[in-house]
Amino acid sequence: MRIAVLADVHGNLPALRAVAAQLDSEPVDAIVVAGDVCGGPLTRDALELLSARPEPVHWIAGNSERETVAVFDGAEISDDAAGRAAAWSSGQLDRRWRDALAVWPIALTLDGVCFCHGSPRRDDEILTRGTPDGALAEALAAVPQALVVGGHTHQQLIRHAREGVVYANAGSIGLPYEGSPDAFWMLVADGAPQLRETSYDRTAALAELRGSGFPDLDDHLDGSLVSPVDPGWVTAFFEHTAGRRPHPGDPRPPD
Repeated sequence: MRIAVLADVHGNLPALRAVAAQLDSEPVDAIVVAGDVCGGPLTRDALELLSARPEPVHWIAGNSERETVAVFDGAEISDDAAGRAAAWSSGQLDRRWRDALAVWPIALTLDGVCFCHGSPRRDDEILTRGTPDGALAEALAAVPQALVVGGHTHQQLIRHAREGVVYANAGSIGLPYEGSPDAFWMLVADGAPQLRETSYDRTAALAELRGSGFPDLDDHLDGSLVSPVDPGWVTAFFEHTAGRRPHPGDPRPPD
């Protein structure tokens, strides 16, 4: 079975459109949407594009879906980038989409592979290229499948997690932290993960995304599409956020 894993779109419709075009020419048997379609400029359009695909689509909720549904339901909006992104995304949803997002699982199994967003136990668990072996093994200790595929940290990886278990990250379609603005995703073919990358017109994409009216768009895209940041710094930053590594410092000199 050939499964396309599409994670962390974050409302970047042009990037998603490019990957969808690639899937049109390289057919798959199913699509797993591994969380965080929400939390970006063209959330509703991205959801509609995915739901219209001819392949069976299996949906996983990321932390952005959880936060978007909470705002839709009246939760207080935090005064930070994540809060503003959730507020924007919730404003693009109707009741039908709100109800759909609310019941998406945080993990599912398809063709013997476990798919998730952060980890099978938490939608916001941080697992990176630099996560210590013991922490990675502990996060996946309850998983019986031989392959676990997630997202959330916006960087592709394939690594041994524990005896008989491989962890792979599909990367991010919409906000990659790879040092490149391309769209990153994964193909799982008969249980084997393959890292994929799709190029698209960044200039045209930025113009389309800026036309959305999304608040603080350049800040939202900084580090990925606008000025790609060093991938090693991002890994260190996420590990610091998880409490496993000292803060790496600002990757850019002050003005």
